[in-house]
Amino acid sequence: MNSILRSISSVFLLTAGIGFGASLPSEAFEKEVRVYSGRHYNTDRKVFKKFAKETGIRVRLIEATGISLIERLKREGSNSKADIILLVDAARISNAAKAGLLQPYRSAKLDKEVPKEYRDPLGRWYALTRRVRVMVVNPAKVEVDNIRSYADMAKPEFKGKVCLRKRNSPYNQSLVADQLVIRGEVATRKWLKGMIANVSQPYFPGDIGLTRAVANGVCGVGIVNHYYVARMLAGVNGKKDKELAKKVEVITPNPAHVNVSAGGIAKYSQNKNEAIKLLEYLASPNGSRGLAGPTFEHPLVGSNQAKEVRKFGPFKPDAVTIDQLGSFNSNAIKLMAKSGWQ
Repeated sequence: MNSILRSISSVFLLTAGIGFGASLPSEAFEKEVRVYSGRHYNTDRKVFKKFAKETGIRVRLIEATGISLIERLKREGSNSKADIILLVDAARISNAAKAGLLQPYRSAKLDKEVPKEYRDPLGRWYALTRRVRVMVVNPAKVEVDNIRSYADMAKPEFKGKVCLRKRNSPYNQSLVADQLVIRGEVATRKWLKGMIANVSQPYFPGDIGLTRAVANGVCGVGIVNHYYVARMLAGVNGKKDKELAKKVEVITPNPAHVNVSAGGIAKYSQNKNEAIKLLEYLASPNGSRGLAGPTFEHPLVGSNQAKEVRKFGPFKPDAVTIDQLGSFNSNAIKLMAKSGWQ
């Protein structure tokens, strides 16, 4: 039954275009830009509405999972109406570019606003927000001071105390790709073997469920994106999750693996100039903060100033570029499978 409901939901999201700026006179929208978005935050719509009001360019939005959007673009081919593709993981945006679904373009403003490590060398995509992969620890189950890096998850002392999200999570795939770049295949394989040997619970489908398990003492430590914990602390998911989030401690490795959400122009965009304007707007300091602030992500430059995020302390990104994460993605997936990551 759940799978049927998910299928119906996907169809609805894929076919329901959402226009913004309806409060403006219709003549203000002589131009438009169509966005296929893998981001699922109602607060993004406020940013699109502000863009429409300031530029007179209507934003038409279609939301779905990243995988669904990629498959839709492939099916549509040259008949696609998409102008911009927004995806929430380095590998997904990189793979979309490699599949020929995005077109290269140069923008002096984007090259200025987006740090070099957060944009495609060929100009096919630019990052918009950042996410930090952190550890959540239950102090009642494990010694917090013994967890300082991803490598520590493989320590024998954590046998039976580690929880992980499923292998198909793009965030975990990018984390392993990150470690491949930094540590090489031999060391990464050893780390995976030790960490997976410490897992005793079924693998989790999402970061929030994993965080709940750590808070409830089912696990001692797990790996999640920082903003999921922040959302729980802020009460976005309700009072119960807020109280659970207070039971865990967030450990940010130094340096930390940073992933992104990013956007690129669709290969067959019919409104390229408008698409460039929207991407420039989203990647600007105000635009990036507008996207990241309400979702507890980090903007491209600086950090999220919500008290829930500040509680985690500062973070220092490691030297791995987003392009490298995409390049090492396929190797990471193979290594995870061979290591027994379910």
